[in-house]
Amino acid sequence: MAQVVVNDPVATSQAVITCGNARFTVLTPEMIRVEYSDQAKFEDRATFTIVNRKLDAPQFTKSEDDTYLYIMTSNLKLKYRKGTDPRTLPASSANLTIAITGNGVSTVWYPGKPDPLNLKGTCRTLDGLMGDSKRSEMESGLVSRSGWAVIDDSWASPRSDGGRSYALSPNSDMGYPWWTQRADNHAMDTYVLGYGHNYKKALADYTKIAGSIPLPPDYVFGYWYSKYASYSADDYRNIMSDLKANKIPTDVMILDMDWHWNGNAYSQSEGRGGWTGWSWNTNLIPNPKGLLSEMRSQNFKTALNLHPADGINQIESPTYFAAMNSELGGKYLNDSRNNINWSLDYPDFTKSFFKNIIRDHESEGVDFWWLDWQQYLTSPYTKSLSETFWCNYVFFNEAAKRTGHRPVIFHRWGGLGSHRYQIGFSGDANISYEALAFEPYFTATASNVGYGYWGHDLGGHMFSSEELVNNPNLVLRWIQFGVFTPIFRTHASSDSRIERRIWKFPNFPTILEAVRLRYSLFPYIYTMARKTYDTGMSICRPLYYEYPEVEEAYTYDNEYFFGDDILVAPITEKAEANGMTTKSIWLPEGKWWSVATNEMIEGPRLVTMSFSDQQIPYFYRQGALVPNNPATVMNVTEHPSQLILNIVSGENGKASIYEDAGDNADYASNYAETSISQTFDGRMGEYIISPRKGTVLGIPADRSYKLLIFNTTTPVSAKVDGMKATFSYNKESKCTAIEVPSASCTKERRIQVEYSTSTGITDVKTGQNKITYDSASKKFTASFDSQKKQVSWLVSNMAGKLMLANSYSQVSSFSEDISMLMPQVYISKVVADDKTFISKFMKE
Repeated sequence: MAQVVVNDPVATSQAVITCGNARFTVLTPEMIRVEYSDQAKFEDRATFTIVNRKLDAPQFTKSEDDTYLYIMTSNLKLKYRKGTDPRTLPASSANLTIAITGNGVSTVWYPGKPDPLNLKGTCRTLDGLMGDSKRSEMESGLVSRSGWAVIDDSWASPRSDGGRSYALSPNSDMGYPWWTQRADNHAMDTYVLGYGHNYKKALADYTKIAGSIPLPPDYVFGYWYSKYASYSADDYRNIMSDLKANKIPTDVMILDMDWHWNGNAYSQSEGRGGWTGWSWNTNLIPNPKGLLSEMRSQNFKTALNLHPADGINQIESPTYFAAMNSELGGKYLNDSRNNINWSLDYPDFTKSFFKNIIRDHESEGVDFWWLDWQQYLTSPYTKSLSETFWCNYVFFNEAAKRTGHRPVIFHRWGGLGSHRYQIGFSGDANISYEALAFEPYFTATASNVGYGYWGHDLGGHMFSSEELVNNPNLVLRWIQFGVFTPIFRTHASSDSRIERRIWKFPNFPTILEAVRLRYSLFPYIYTMARKTYDTGMSICRPLYYEYPEVEEAYTYDNEYFFGDDILVAPITEKAEANGMTTKSIWLPEGKWWSVATNEMIEGPRLVTMSFSDQQIPYFYRQGALVPNNPATVMNVTEHPSQLILNIVSGENGKASIYEDAGDNADYASNYAETSISQTFDGRMGEYIISPRKGTVLGIPADRSYKLLIFNTTTPVSAKVDGMKATFSYNKESKCTAIEVPSASCTKERRIQVEYSTSTGITDVKTGQNKITYDSASKKFTASFDSQKKQVSWLVSNMAGKLMLANSYSQVSSFSEDISMLMPQVYISKVVADDKTFISKFMKE
């Protein structure tokens, strides 16, 4: 694990080269900061984007002649015409070039050079998303197939919302740095990243200079119940009761904007308030502290929704208004004198606001805040100060002041640097399969700017059509996708036609399976979240991080890695008439265990597979060890005394299990880690659980394990810690199960299994497939070259009307009587795992 990092914006002097009005800082062998100021005023303070430049100076050489300055690292060669502004109009290579070599590229960058191959980052919101309509709004990311990318941190260059990257100056009164003017607002301040196709290193180094991606508290990885609805206290009690009665694991309860007076008749607000509000709607929630206490007693964490742009209104929040106005001496009153303007630009307003309002609600039991900023983008008082970024920055730093808690906020993307403030609210997507289909690409691509914690409105937000609004299949597939995203939260608008109480859907048992899968995966997810903090690699990430030279890794952008060892290809299409969904999936080089169909598939290849509603296309890398919770866990904050290890046999592998106190601010140094590994040689498999390193209060001192070892043949014998052990074998899932009894976590556990033959299931057997129709018996028959996991059969007439449909599991053949069909020509479509057979036949 990484050491605790102390950010320092002043670069080490050995890395800095000044040449007249230009300054260059060699940060890594692949990254150089380029500054130019007519006044020779350079910026050594942190900015909105960059907070640390104190890196060890890499090896480089500097030379010059009468005309040029040259700086050379192992990957970059900078050439600067002395005495000139590197920027030219039009953009050209006349004054500055940086040649980039290595990691799959050889190219040259110059200021203003366009980059059509940039792999993009993210955008502020998915509000109004229709299909992939937001793709064009996505900002440039930090990686590119061109081999270079730039961070233009110049104040003169607007961010996507029109804001500018101000400097941050220490402010002892606030306890964290405050915005301030740049040393030279007209200066060039650009970071050139020449990492070629080593995308992972580019992102790791970005977080070294822009700050780590903080680890959120454990509870945010559980299920969030959320709906924009005019809920009363009794409504919340009924929801909590229903969640418990239906055995739905849940960790977070969101109170959307109806918690406060909002002026709407349906919320019984008596005309008071509006979108912005700070005082409880006591008509709906007469005893807020009591309700929050009830929620906490039932293991729910709570967040309140905020739309703060309209300030503090005297009618809506008379007590808060009076307290703040007295402290501020009327300083921020607007012309009507009924409102204190939203003035987070200024320290005195900010201190009074948090002291009187935010801390008051936190003392009532509010755990974190949903900062739903959707008003003006830049401040009306401070030129080009980004409201979204600044609100996120202030709220997160104020959250860090709460003792005994880890800072977390739920907010909108505010541009580069926003990764330091964790969880993003992606906004109000249209309810459609097309909107769902865009979100896998959107979520994984955001890792290109370190924004690894998007939270979506699972199920969709806005009404689109009667057919789709509460479509059970669409809701299911959205939630199944959500299992493999950072934040697992259902939500929708206040439209009464939209249902988000998942227990109300006819396919609730299948939805519940997805929720429980999410809770099972928590140890793996939390371990990967810690790796995000340590390495800058987000949990959801594109395939091209691992396979940058393979074209399909870019083409199949609806697939992604979920952590190190799971590849996910979410189903985002409508089910076929037979209830199955056929999907083409590209699997990279290596062998991949299909969890849904219990088979090993060798890549690289494109496979066509069919999935029932219960099946989710996700794949373990061979050699993977994926730690899981037992099925009994109802809160991710639990530390169970038994863990499940899902292991894919046939290749050596290593993994770890990360644990901490869950909401401790000192997690950087106060944590525990358990290494696990497997080795395989011929017929012998050995699985080692190493002694835990580190001590954390609240996690079990003793623990048992259950090993589920997939891709095995029948075991002959098994030992646990040298003693003979019992085992079971499931032929259908090709899985060996071994119970490891409880023992001290300071003790190494060694499990050895001998298998009947060399383990490892072959991929696709060769042979013949026969699809026939016997007119005499009026039977349609199919036989396959091997047993198929999933088979679907569709019969249509020549007009395309579906006449017959059926599906089968674990079959090598099937036969069906079709005597009921009218005499005519029909088209048969048989999909058997990754193979499709289409034929015509005449029914006489």
